[in-house]
Amino acid sequence: MNAPLRVGTRGSSLASAQTGQIVDRLRALGREVVVETIATRGDARGDVPVAALAGDGVFVRELERALLGGRIDVAVHSLKDMPTAAVPGLALACVPARASPFDALVGRPGDTLASLPPATVIGTSSIRRVLQVQAARPDLEIRPVRGNVDTRLARLDAGDYRCLVLAAAGLERLGLAARVTAILRPPGFWPAVGQGALGLQVRAGDESARHAVAPLDDLATHLAVLAERRCLAELAGGCLAPVAGWARIEEDGTLRLGARVLEHSGGVVREVVAEDASPAADPGAAEALGRRVAAALVAAGAAPMLERMRAQATAHLLP
Repeated sequence: MNAPLRVGTRGSSLASAQTGQIVDRLRALGREVVVETIATRGDARGDVPVAALAGDGVFVRELERALLGGRIDVAVHSLKDMPTAAVPGLALACVPARASPFDALVGRPGDTLASLPPATVIGTSSIRRVLQVQAARPDLEIRPVRGNVDTRLARLDAGDYRCLVLAAAGLERLGLAARVTAILRPPGFWPAVGQGALGLQVRAGDESARHAVAPLDDLATHLAVLAERRCLAELAGGCLAPVAGWARIEEDGTLRLGARVLEHSGGVVREVVAEDASPAADPGAAEALGRRVAAALVAAGAAPMLERMRAQATAHLLP
């Protein structure tokens, strides 16, 4: 008889909800599952912007330590929170089918980014979202907001903001899709790399855990996020970098990847965009596509933009 599978999650309502969906699927396959809730630095420091914390991975490192230490067998991550650098001894074993990859505007009924009055206050702390809002509507006022989804919505309802920009997938998983007033999608608004997808991480040599989660893997989603994450890795960007990307398999079987790099310079938002496609054949082809799109971005001027943004971010890191 198999020992219970120990699944680790963050303690936020969204993390608990999405881990609960994974646990339900594993139990439906006949696995006994025990859930371990693990606090992360990103959750503990809800008083400051994520970009001000030291380095990326602030929502995953404690889960990874629990994996390496044998406290848990599987860690459930929001894939957009996972740094692209491999962690020795760990492996991304499974990527279930993706929810919506896009961002959503949450405001008053009928609100869209284009329809908002000048000087409207929008809440978001994501560098990527801030720059894209500024590019589309430089006349709006952007204020930082942290905390879990419930906390942010409470501040919206209290009148601190007219609108918020949140991940559509998170609202869907919490049963809050009715709060969405507009979906923000390319070409005007690109999502974070891996947004809407979950990553199930295991110890590299743990074939039992890998076998347990394998039935939950969705090949189309897995190939798409491999392309996105390889593009981000080639640009040497962490999950907090102002890089946006979205890959998807089209009806003809083609894997298409588009990516956008942004910076604020001289009072305006600069951007470079690149897109390419290849047959959705295997992981190697997906990663090769990510490399090509990254190379096209560098050729278009992305490298110095990213370097300037990284220097600005490093100057504001907390110890």
